[in-house]
Amino acid sequence: MMNKASTIAIVGAGSWGTALAVLLSKKGHRCCLWGHNTLHVKKLSEKRENSKYLPGIILPEKLKITDSLEGCVAGSDLIVMVVPSHGLRKVFSSLVPYIKSDVRIISAVKGIENCTLQTMTQVIEELVEEKKGNEQVEVGVLSGPSFAEEVAKDIPTAVTIGFSRLETAQEIQRIFGTETFRVYASQDVIGLEISASFKNIIAIAAGVCDGLGYGLNTRAALITRGLAEMKRLGVAMKADPATFSGLSGIGDLLLTCTGDLSRNRTVGLKLGQGKNLQQITEEMSMVAEGIKTARSIFDLSGKLDIEMPILEQVYNILYKDKSCSDAVKDLLTRDLRDE
Repeated sequence: MMNKASTIAIVGAGSWGTALAVLLSKKGHRCCLWGHNTLHVKKLSEKRENSKYLPGIILPEKLKITDSLEGCVAGSDLIVMVVPSHGLRKVFSSLVPYIKSDVRIISAVKGIENCTLQTMTQVIEELVEEKKGNEQVEVGVLSGPSFAEEVAKDIPTAVTIGFSRLETAQEIQRIFGTETFRVYASQDVIGLEISASFKNIIAIAAGVCDGLGYGLNTRAALITRGLAEMKRLGVAMKADPATFSGLSGIGDLLLTCTGDLSRNRTVGLKLGQGKNLQQITEEMSMVAEGIKTARSIFDLSGKLDIEMPILEQVYNILYKDKSCSDAVKDLLTRDLRDE
């Protein structure tokens, strides 16, 4: 598999899915990009550009584009899931019957499922077992500081691929790696998923602080304490603490909390400026995963009995109509013994 071009299905034609499809196609792999919207897929095929989600990036001619799940995934060596977290169960459930028994599956989705509190790889593994029985399908994760636009433009980027078997992670590492897309291998799947999901919540908080007009001191404190909460949750879920000092942890946290391309920071920024959540989501063409994930991880932290004060205040802003200024005040006046 590693000595020749791989057959890869990229499921999800948003900005990140498109960027990964461009990256892998340009490397010479046989790639097919799936989108759920027939009209959107038709435009991608005709214009060879994802003008809605990734304007200005030309899609390689060899990249196939389809709205047929069976046509996309059947016969693929590798399937990359890049749909929003709230849609992953439905989409993956529909494609499971068409996958090969020896396929590898990667989640490039950053979120926790609301109803089950499962990570994306856990959802995938459950559906494979339910529909495929004893077939052994390896499931991993791709995570790290990687804005889609910059990856598509070949701007140097580093990420981590995680599988429970290090050998598999290293094989997939070689599939993805290019001169501008450096990939590290890890066995800490749960740690990569927790950090990738939780950093979006801290990015909303960072945006809130920026929207309220606070300074760099505030942002630095928030990122640092956010990292502590991320690690606390991860360790409770048996993750490797070292993961949170790596690309998927502090790396992605810094990017998402400070980068102007961050959708989650943008949500927080607009909340801090006084807009309500409904207004903000109606104005956005892409999903900010931190909104739904805040509910999931809030419920998860309660289940695990973990103290996560920043998460709690973001949850209260998003779902309890708490004012941003009151949330910050309550964070700053917490008893230090609770930290």
